[in-house]
Amino acid sequence: MAAARPQHRAPPGRVPTRWAAALCTACFFLGVFVVNRYWAVPEPPDCPNKASSGAHSRGVLNQVSQTSEVVIALDRTISDIEMRLAAARAEQMRGQGVPPASDSAVDRGNMGHRMFFVMGIMTTFDNRNRRDSLRQTWMPQGVHLQRLEKEKGIVIRFVIGRSANASPDSEVERAIDAEDKEYSDILRLNHVEGYGGLPVKIQMFLSTALSTWDADFYIKADDDVHVNIGITGSILARHRSKPRVYIGCMKSGPVIANNESKYYEPDHWKFGTAGNNYFRHATRQLYAVTRDLATYISANRHILHKYTNEDVSFGSWLIGLDVEHVDERSLCCGTPPDCEWKAQAGNPCAASFDWNCSGICNPAERMQEVHLRCWEHREASLPQAQS
Repeated sequence: MAAARPQHRAPPGRVPTRWAAALCTACFFLGVFVVNRYWAVPEPPDCPNKASSGAHSRGVLNQVSQTSEVVIALDRTISDIEMRLAAARAEQMRGQGVPPASDSAVDRGNMGHRMFFVMGIMTTFDNRNRRDSLRQTWMPQGVHLQRLEKEKGIVIRFVIGRSANASPDSEVERAIDAEDKEYSDILRLNHVEGYGGLPVKIQMFLSTALSTWDADFYIKADDDVHVNIGITGSILARHRSKPRVYIGCMKSGPVIANNESKYYEPDHWKFGTAGNNYFRHATRQLYAVTRDLATYISANRHILHKYTNEDVSFGSWLIGLDVEHVDERSLCCGTPPDCEWKAQAGNPCAASFDWNCSGICNPAERMQEVHLRCWEHREASLPQAQS
């Protein structure tokens, strides 16, 4: 008789397959219930229909929009606080006895009086002919320059640093001192000419100007550009109530990666692939910033990056701030006949130069001609300085 076949039994402790499937299904539905109960956005009790659901969605979007506006307002507040801190640091430096870079007693006396704008004309030791061409045309001299400062709150100075050999016996130093004694229109910087390039010089100009004059605007200009002071003042006056404004003829040129070009940018890789353009920035011939922005640049000049091109550097210092960029095309007019055509059309130019020369070509020889044809030809009605 054959032996009975042993019965196969499930090992002790093992859950039958049917039970496991049922348990998994139960866990799934329990999870769905919990998620819907605690994570779903509840419908309003009075809005069971489709229209009310749409109204609820619009309400949620409005809340998101309001939250976004609060975040933007907070960002602006933080930016404003940073500007005020920079201004406070500069004020503290003055309070600690840091002397102004200008040796003029008249300039020191202007610290208690709010000026309209300070224009710094960048120049070098070798450009005496250019400076004289401006003095003979659009830049006031002597009592007219003093009256412009006293009555209109407008300061105009040629800006130049020190020579590498700044001893009293230096020929270039003696020549500049004699020129300043004759005209009283030169602002000397505690900066060696050529060291660090033009970006560093502009930072030093802002620091020196801030410690010498309290003004609404600070302007950088080149010594080969024709400027109409009255029209420039009218442009700035439109933005006088704004705290952070950057005014200029905005452009966005290509980033040059060819190291054989004079405009070669060593940091070209920061702007992405080859063929990319720079961010928008004011062309270098003439641009202006408000006092808060000038103070920010001055206070942070040691950590602000300097690119090869001065105008790119200046634009980069402001690109991350809450700043209004004003693209003012009258600051980049051409020389005659361009400036004449625009004046006849009712759009007189504030600044004129030749694009192909990045300034007036042969400025010492042609400035008189450009002035006769591009000048505003009238006594400009300039805004008064504020007390």
